[in-house]
Amino acid sequence: MICKGAIQYLELFLILFFSCFCFKFSIAIDTITLTQPISEPETIISSNKAFQLGFFSPVNTTNRYVGIWYKNIPVRTVVWVANRDRPLIDSSGTLMISKYGNLVVLNGQKEIIWSSIVSNSMANSSACLLDSGNLVLVDNSNGRTIWESFRYPSDSFLVKMVLSSDGSTGEKTLLKSWKSPSDPCVGSFSAGFSNSTIPEIFIWNGSRPYWRSGPWNGQIFIGVQYMTSLYDDGLNVVDNKEKTVSMSFSNANQSMLTYAYLNHEGALMEMGWTQGKQEPKVDWSAPETDCGVYGKCGSFGNCNSKDSPICSCLRGFEPNRIDEWISENFTGGCVRRTNLQCERNNSSSQENKKDGFLKLTTMKVPVFAEWSPVLANDCENQCLKNYKKRDMKLVIVISVIVGSIIINTCAYFLWMGMVKQRGLKKKSDEMLPFKKLTLEYSTVMTFEDNLNQVKLEKLPLFKFEKLAIATDEFHETNKLGQGGFGLVYKGKLLDGQEIAVKRLSRSSEQGLEEFMNEVVMISKLQHRNLVRLLGRCVEANKKVLVYEYMPNKSLDAFLFDPQKQKLLDWSKRFDIIEGIGRGLLYLHRDSRLRIIHRDLKASNILLDEELNPKISDFGMARVFCGDEHQANTRRVVGTYGCMAPEYAMQGRFSEKFDVFSFGVLLLEILSGRRNTSFCNDEQFLSLLEYAWKLWNEDNIVTLVDPMISYQYFRQDILRCVHVGLLCVQEFAVDRPTISTALSMLKSEISYLPTPKQPAFTQRLKRQSSQQSQSRYSRNELTITIVDGR
Repeated sequence: MICKGAIQYLELFLILFFSCFCFKFSIAIDTITLTQPISEPETIISSNKAFQLGFFSPVNTTNRYVGIWYKNIPVRTVVWVANRDRPLIDSSGTLMISKYGNLVVLNGQKEIIWSSIVSNSMANSSACLLDSGNLVLVDNSNGRTIWESFRYPSDSFLVKMVLSSDGSTGEKTLLKSWKSPSDPCVGSFSAGFSNSTIPEIFIWNGSRPYWRSGPWNGQIFIGVQYMTSLYDDGLNVVDNKEKTVSMSFSNANQSMLTYAYLNHEGALMEMGWTQGKQEPKVDWSAPETDCGVYGKCGSFGNCNSKDSPICSCLRGFEPNRIDEWISENFTGGCVRRTNLQCERNNSSSQENKKDGFLKLTTMKVPVFAEWSPVLANDCENQCLKNYKKRDMKLVIVISVIVGSIIINTCAYFLWMGMVKQRGLKKKSDEMLPFKKLTLEYSTVMTFEDNLNQVKLEKLPLFKFEKLAIATDEFHETNKLGQGGFGLVYKGKLLDGQEIAVKRLSRSSEQGLEEFMNEVVMISKLQHRNLVRLLGRCVEANKKVLVYEYMPNKSLDAFLFDPQKQKLLDWSKRFDIIEGIGRGLLYLHRDSRLRIIHRDLKASNILLDEELNPKISDFGMARVFCGDEHQANTRRVVGTYGCMAPEYAMQGRFSEKFDVFSFGVLLLEILSGRRNTSFCNDEQFLSLLEYAWKLWNEDNIVTLVDPMISYQYFRQDILRCVHVGLLCVQEFAVDRPTISTALSMLKSEISYLPTPKQPAFTQRLKRQSSQQSQSRYSRNELTITIVDGR
């Protein structure tokens, strides 16, 4: 028989045991650390207990996702999903901080299926769920937020969240709908700011506009019904007039929980939850009726949801296609019954009828409107002036023709004068060498004065005589190659140190600028994958840069040489690719200056004694200052074939310029072929087109250099080709940053998006129209372990 006291002790023990067991799963922590991950069914809760993060399954599915939801709402309302395109198929998931400092989701096989993709790895970081519902990743060494879920929203717009659009870079923060109530995968609809001159909210169905708010007038979006300047939810729009605009909102009614979300059918809805209620209240939605759908009635059409049919033409217009309107297809819009005065034939019976204006009320302002400070009457006058300008068409054409003749004539005589002047100058130079020497000395002195004004990082000065001795008077046998502005020679100083000496060519007109650029750039840079500048020499007309010597010369000397390329096995080639990427990452993100190299190619990658790569030749490089992300130039420089299309065609360049060149270089390293080796090929324009064709034919083995053991490293090689094609996509916005590309190469990011058609593959584009759509249908899917395609 067990005594009563023993039973009481046993009950107390069991209570304590189960309390501790349950405590593990219910503890209200709000932070994930390197040593404190969460696995199912664990969760974390924000300090104010408003939001909860953990694993969940949507309705009608067993797939598991990591998400954030409101904790105190009767119906689970998920506002953010991490692995929305990569669900877990069981309950063995883990959310943790990786050894590189990223927030990652692992499946039961410990494979990364989602990552925060932080470019600069942090050894000491933690993730915290804030009271706003924002999940932030923090660098514990300095307290800086390095990633946050608010920057990458799902379908929900929460209080304190910011939707933004940067017109200079094209970067946008968008809401993206679920595919269905059971599938958080990115759906067809997205919402955010357009790129118009006046802030305006759009909903897109794919790439097509589906709804628009009308322009922001400083207080309201003037196309949104019932919106007033005293908007209850405290909407705040900030427009800095420099193509950057952002929007947030605050909850004015503290007794009600308010948020907005974009549903799977494309409706943007504002929801309100009142404490004690079981269901939410829809306070506002868009589009409210069919008339809210973008372009429902076409050009010059008027939509009224209370009419039947809902579409009609404006006064003075008639349906463009009456048969379509009868079948209630109004997208063809309306056309004028009578031409405007400026469009009429003078012999027409309508010539005496004047154009007029019709005042329309409760109409949404046309898309891409521009503000004008004038009054209504002045607006009419301005409008009439714009049309009367068409009567000047003939005058303008004649003026242009006459002007062109005058300009061409002047240009001809100017050119003749320059030719004559050059002849006189040549003769003068031959007769007066002393005069030429004096002029050149004056120019060099000015250059030296400018150079001395630049703060160089303790860059030593070399005597020209010393460098001449080291290179055996710049003898031809010591010539290593040719750089951006002159020849490069091998040298050996008296103490035995080997050096590379780059001497400015006297005939190089743009060399002075490049010389100065390279001195200033590279003197401030220190990285193991950048060539090291040892010193400089500027004496009279002699301008020289001194570098560390690279015994294996440049990458192209190995990569494209039938004998030397045998020394480049897969392991060494991948090391070279990774080293180049690290060097670029330093230039773009980690150095004191943000630098775009603009001439990344195999001949500008030097190899040391262990074949480690070092980026060289910074003559074409450009420094970005502050928040500058993109620039334009009228002077396009660099090497065609390694040059991004937006730069070659429009002179625009950004970090994505170097990413494109990196992609070209990556494919060259994999294939052992130059991108330009296809110049005389009748079938392919470039290596990019050749690689793209093989990618779509599941035939990547044909692309890979035979010197590489493809079968042993198949998956790694396929991943590299995949990343290379992502880097050479035609549009800069589609290319990854160099940090993301590196993470992809190192498998820190397992999910790789499907590459789009590379730049400079016009011939393939023409042929593609003759091929079946099914040929490329497989590329709509991307798998974690890259396989043949």
